[in-house]
Amino acid sequence: MDAEAARIGVVGAGSWGTALASLLGMKGYRVELWVYEKEVRDSIADSHENKLFLPEIPLSENIVPSNDIAGVVSDKDLVLVVVPSHVMRETALKFAPYLSDQTILVSASKGIENKTHLTMTGVLEDVLPDAFKNRLAVLSGPSFGREVAKKVPTVVTAASSDPSVAMFVQNVFVTPFFRVYTNDDMMGVELGGAVKNVIAIASGIIDGLCLGLNTRAALITRGLTEMRRLGVRLGANPHTFSGLAGMGDLILTCTGSLSRNHTVGKLIGEGNKLNDILADMKMVAEGVKTAKSVRNLSIRVGVDMPISHAVYNILYEGLSPEKAVFQLMTRDLKDEMD
Repeated sequence: MDAEAARIGVVGAGSWGTALASLLGMKGYRVELWVYEKEVRDSIADSHENKLFLPEIPLSENIVPSNDIAGVVSDKDLVLVVVPSHVMRETALKFAPYLSDQTILVSASKGIENKTHLTMTGVLEDVLPDAFKNRLAVLSGPSFGREVAKKVPTVVTAASSDPSVAMFVQNVFVTPFFRVYTNDDMMGVELGGAVKNVIAIASGIIDGLCLGLNTRAALITRGLTEMRRLGVRLGANPHTFSGLAGMGDLILTCTGSLSRNHTVGKLIGEGNKLNDILADMKMVAEGVKTAKSVRNLSIRVGVDMPISHAVYNILYEGLSPEKAVFQLMTRDLKDEMD
């Protein structure tokens, strides 16, 4: 398959999906973009701007927005799926009948499904025919959509169990400002992208409590340990968590002002209620729902993840952030490498 001549569809027009669609459009691809909201479709079509999710960023004129998901995915060489994790299954069920037998599916969504504890490619495997199993890939790494849309130098990884699929995705997306590495560890890359959002909420809580840089650095480091523990238990390569989809994305999301998950945590640390915070947000903070999945999955497979559990208890069980910090700091002493 020729990457330069690829026919491309993008499913999802939030800030990240729009940014990636625009990147591909800037490369010269004609990109059909499925948009859920009619007003967003009209905004992109009329002014080449996503005024709701990526305001004040001019988009490539090669983007063709549409509310017709069947048309967007039909007869495509590559379909990029960038929808919130909690709607991945229902969205995939909608477009599955219209996929070509040769389509490569790339997930740029980050999360773990609440009921099944499946990653996003796991959900796609569950929904799609078996023939698609070796044509799935993941695109992940430290990357805010707004910065990508502004051509800020960014580095990510494309992971697939099939090296030729990973290389195809690499060649489709790479530009002088968007560097793409390959990886064969889909599980590790997806777990990194999901768990880091939970740890980012914890990091925001630390900042909202004004506890300082020492505390935040320790939290990020121990959060990385939790991420690696879970990954290793589920068969991932431990080295993945030292890379772009692990440590790289974790640092970005735990410290960057554009991080929605960090913002949610910071507001909680400042004393705001979760329901009020979410009611005021236009975009999804994936870590809020993923906190449930990570907590329940870790219990199921027997992995110790105290920070992730603390985030769950703050979000859903009424634990105060101050008490959560005290509990974490006074846990039984142990060796760092445990």
